[in-house]
Amino acid sequence: MEGMMKAVVISAPGEFAVQMVEMPKPARGEVLVAVKSIAICGSDPGIMNGKVLANGWPPVYPFVIGHEFAAEVMETGEGVADLKPGDRVAGEAHCGCGICENCKKGMYNLCLNYGNKTVGHRHYGHNTMGCYAQYQVYNQKVLTKMPDNVSFDEGTLVDTAGTAYHALRLCGVVPGGYTVVIGPGPMGISAMMLARAMGSVTVMIGRRERLAFAGKMGADILIDYEAVDEPIAAVRRVTGGYGADQVIEAAGNTTAFMESVQMARKGGHVAFISIPARDGQEIAGKYLVMNQISLHGIRANPNCSQVVLNMMANGTLGNLKNMITHVYSIDDIKEAFDTFINRKNGAVKVLIHPFD
Repeated sequence: MEGMMKAVVISAPGEFAVQMVEMPKPARGEVLVAVKSIAICGSDPGIMNGKVLANGWPPVYPFVIGHEFAAEVMETGEGVADLKPGDRVAGEAHCGCGICENCKKGMYNLCLNYGNKTVGHRHYGHNTMGCYAQYQVYNQKVLTKMPDNVSFDEGTLVDTAGTAYHALRLCGVVPGGYTVVIGPGPMGISAMMLARAMGSVTVMIGRRERLAFAGKMGADILIDYEAVDEPIAAVRRVTGGYGADQVIEAAGNTTAFMESVQMARKGGHVAFISIPARDGQEIAGKYLVMNQISLHGIRANPNCSQVVLNMMANGTLGNLKNMITHVYSIDDIKEAFDTFINRKNGAVKVLIHPFD
């Protein structure tokens, strides 16, 4: 396929617009897809505004970001094994080199050749062109075929839900035990719904409209941290004095990092999904040591897409798609970002349709 397409192009930090650009062509092992639906990720505004340039995101200008998407395969390059035109796929951001020690162990999210494109590494929407476009090329490794009863819009949630699943997989879920989630955003709600589907009693900590929304999405216990004197004590009360079996931190602030460790029971697990705003983020180190808490840093969603898609297809995740609150055309990208960043009209997950 050849021709021009619409794409959201960043020309400088904070400066972006929809432009007509040339369609990419798939190389060996790559697939050209028509991007049907895109979800705005919480990391996208920072990349768009140049706040994570120290990470090399984006590496150059002009650049196209975005990594939460679902698409239809249009064309395959040489050597593509299991995908064909017409296949409906969900994507993810990380494509490991496939040859380093970590990739061979399945930890391609921790590829030891990060940033080395000559050996095959890609981090789509971060150091490699992303999905805010009508068409894009991807390595076949990052695309997973979707079940027929999973829509393109639902497919955009696979990245978020997959990351939440990765956190729970590393922590382990105790059936009948307690999972505390701090931060009722898309990631936190996904973690809550997954934990609940795995047999855990879920405790969501947040405030205002987002906390109420988490309740509507199925959280068993809600704790409004503005309405209690001590959130840690509140968690102890609802868990019979022991603390949670696993705590998922998805709020991304200093208080949440500190308190999440102290909300875990002895021998419990804590997962940090949020990225600290600065290096040297303090945590409750003494409590961590004295109570033998296992602390997990969560990076992306390796080998999680198929599991999440299966759970979506068989109904295990229930009404996950209800997180989708707003849908915009790609031409309205600035309004979409304003809605997402400022949580206008109860915005939770905001989608972009490139062909509308």
